[in-house]
Amino acid sequence: MSESTPNTQQFEIGIETFGDITNDASGQPLHPSQVLRNVVAEARAAEAAGLDFFGVGEHHRDDYSVSAPEVVLGAIASVTEKIKLGSAVTVLSSDDPVRVYERFATVDGLSNGRAEVILGRGSFIESFPLFGYELSDYELLFEEKLALFAKLRKGEPVSWSGQTRSALRNQAVYPPIENGTLDAWVGVGGSPESVVRAARHGLPLFLAIIGGQPMAFEPLTRLYKRSLEEFGHRPQRIGAHFHGLVADSDQEALDLLWPHYKTTMDRLGAERGWPPASRMRFEASAGPEGSLLAGSPETVARKIAHFASGLGLSRADIKYSAGSLPHETMMRSIELLGTKVKPLVLEMLEAK
Repeated sequence: MSESTPNTQQFEIGIETFGDITNDASGQPLHPSQVLRNVVAEARAAEAAGLDFFGVGEHHRDDYSVSAPEVVLGAIASVTEKIKLGSAVTVLSSDDPVRVYERFATVDGLSNGRAEVILGRGSFIESFPLFGYELSDYELLFEEKLALFAKLRKGEPVSWSGQTRSALRNQAVYPPIENGTLDAWVGVGGSPESVVRAARHGLPLFLAIIGGQPMAFEPLTRLYKRSLEEFGHRPQRIGAHFHGLVADSDQEALDLLWPHYKTTMDRLGAERGWPPASRMRFEASAGPEGSLLAGSPETVARKIAHFASGLGLSRADIKYSAGSLPHETMMRSIELLGTKVKPLVLEMLEAK
């Protein structure tokens, strides 16, 4: 293996969802309550297929059903046994680090040590006004709250003071983690400052790769490794988040995904000033160097193995939900990811 190639004994493949509001067989949106129940069924299918991680995002919008990920993860913990469970991501800037730690420590207890949290700032800002935070404090909020969370992970009484919440003086936080420490990553969107911040705290790095060419993140992974060394920390894991869908053929995957992808991207584009999504750009993103992991098991496996080797990844997570994409289509994708894609990826990485 090359220096940047992950150890295949440790490499993991996971999936993530935001509980996107999906359509029923008639093309009508499902009630969010039904979507939540479907998410639990999808997590059970992920474990049955042999996948390593199931993550749920946090949003406070009408196009997603999950606003309380820890509650959903608690429900999933009760019907699964092995799969790791976590967030994708937890918006720490607009939450309280103590409450976040307590909630995930609770999920960890319910799941017999399978909980983890990906801490980030998120790609939406609706939680800031909803919970009474100022966007002008965007950087300060995350900087301080991550520093506090890093202390909480040690499982010892915490003393801390800052500008964004009341001080703590030798304060214990409950429940304690039963074995070890709570598994936590720092999610980053691509800024060098965020990468260095993760390294400063000695926490694993999770790359949010939602467009462009994933190999463009390679300088950031080198910066992260160098920064860990400079801060005196041991090497840490690197993971990456992608979007995708697996079907029996490349054409089927693209045809199934495209209308739901376009509807979602056009809605977000109207909010953010993007041009309408085009089929040409969509298919280019699904090409060999693009970030979209959509295609047959062989195609998706080749791309995961390529990016895992090039970026030195320990885990690749695929957001398998895409707007109104039906539950049944996602269940088939989950099955193929676990039973076909994962074995192929491990075989390809071993061959390197």
